[in-house]
Amino acid sequence: MDEEEMVQGVQEEGPYDVVIVGAGAAGIGVGIAVQHAGIENYLLVDRYAVGASFRSWPAETRFITPSFPSNSIGMLDLNSVGVGISPAFNMRIEHPTGQEFADHLQSCVNYFELPIRENTDILSIDKVDEIFHLETKTGIVFAKNVIWAGGEYQYPSLGGFEGSDLCLHTSTIASYTDLEGEDFLIIGGYESGIDAAYHIARNGKKVCVFDMNSPWAEETSDPSVALSTYSFERMRNEKFEANVELFGETPVKSVVKEDGIYTLTTEDGQAFHSSVKPILANGFKGSHTFVTHLFEQREDGFPELNDRDESTTVPGMFLCGPSVRHDGHIFCFIFKYRQRFGIVAEAIASSLGLETDEFVAAYKSWGMYLDDLSCCGQECLTC
Repeated sequence: MDEEEMVQGVQEEGPYDVVIVGAGAAGIGVGIAVQHAGIENYLLVDRYAVGASFRSWPAETRFITPSFPSNSIGMLDLNSVGVGISPAFNMRIEHPTGQEFADHLQSCVNYFELPIRENTDILSIDKVDEIFHLETKTGIVFAKNVIWAGGEYQYPSLGGFEGSDLCLHTSTIASYTDLEGEDFLIIGGYESGIDAAYHIARNGKKVCVFDMNSPWAEETSDPSVALSTYSFERMRNEKFEANVELFGETPVKSVVKEDGIYTLTTEDGQAFHSSVKPILANGFKGSHTFVTHLFEQREDGFPELNDRDESTTVPGMFLCGPSVRHDGHIFCFIFKYRQRFGIVAEAIASSLGLETDEFVAAYKSWGMYLDDLSCCGQECLTC
């Protein structure tokens, strides 16, 4: 690391070959890949701490993807963020909680001795004369390349209907057990909505779930579109079946509060009432909205990327994590977006003049270097 110096009262540092923004699953995973590719002069930063988003999950929420120690036969654990790593083997847990997975990420940081700086909020990123300037509260960090791995959870979608500000987003709920009331209205029927409904219903409370689509009725096996098997299994729980009513193809028009009662009205005119704040489970905007000035935008609002997951307008600006999109392919789970870690690490390493043949071969053998999307449809993304 270059020495820190004071220039006109502003602390300047670098330049690093790579700065990775975000210390969640994507940031830690691509950090390990960067290290494996032979890059030594790099830094990870996070506005809070390692796995902070996972630590913010409701206490009852667990991974919908199962962990299994399959590395011995050359198949990575579905929840692994790096070659040779298995959360199942380390934790002996199949569906970890957010807190448990955050602890696992910290163990990865410790094992690989990743250079990380926590409690470092990036206020702005700009590229000046081929060098990125990352402004923080204490000064400027310079980098030749930046990998944005900021994730989604800290950027909730707060709804687009009248009265959405009266609702409670799932990302702000510490525990479903703590919620008072008997009748709950949940807006959003994908994974977080079904998860909330399951835990509330298990407490013997009534729940109505509204979704503009019907994720529970999708025919596809792609968990980016339809519900996971873990959610379907929990929906068969007797308390879920007894206490939860699903309203598919039912967009919400408005929520109003009068005399302590919340009234939810659907687009087709149905009205539902509750003394409890309706729960928003309509997903997340994603942190990529912070760096839109460094990427062209696709029609769906996600960043346009080249075949190395690099900005098409700002060379050296890379994207990792659940916001990665290529054509119609959605990389929103760890087992999907980790397949691109090797692509990004190799692109940067080769630009620095490092030999990458052995690295690429190793990552391909572990399914961590997906460079051909032509064979992928909605049923795979694991070709």
